[in-house]
Amino acid sequence: MKDRPATDSRPLFPPFDIDSALAQVQAAEDTWNTRDPRQVALAYTEDSAWRNRDALVTGREEITEFLTNKWEHELDYVLRKSLWGFRGNRMAVRFQYEWHNAEGQWFRSYGNELWEFADNGLMRRREASINDLPINEEDRRYFGPRTDSERGPGHDLPLA
Repeated sequence: MKDRPATDSRPLFPPFDIDSALAQVQAAEDTWNTRDPRQVALAYTEDSAWRNRDALVTGREEITEFLTNKWEHELDYVLRKSLWGFRGNRMAVRFQYEWHNAEGQWFRSYGNELWEFADNGLMRRREASINDLPINEEDRRYFGPRTDSERGPGHDLPLA
């Protein structure tokens, strides 16, 4: 995929309404499920600031490096996101993802993110708090990106 210029915008612009907020969350989930660090980084401003667990990340180059390292260790990663709330150019999102390490231990990671968007629809700030729970492989819920039948109302994330 050819990189877009840093001045490009995303098709969903703040301030968000319920439909555009839900579409933004689904677009983020779909992009992260590609596990393509360069593609994911393009959804963020050139100077985007992240806090991810205990890591502070700034800018697309660091985002790409961070995600490359993440997906070298979090194997077969698959993600689900759910809108928690929104106002103006900000959103709160819940998520769960599953992955395994090199030894074959599966995990379900639970978390919350706070997002802030620039006027061009790119995310300029992301704060993520995440907890990992070891699970047995037979307890997995997610086996790939959402199918069309798993999208829309009625497909929120379970609490546990």
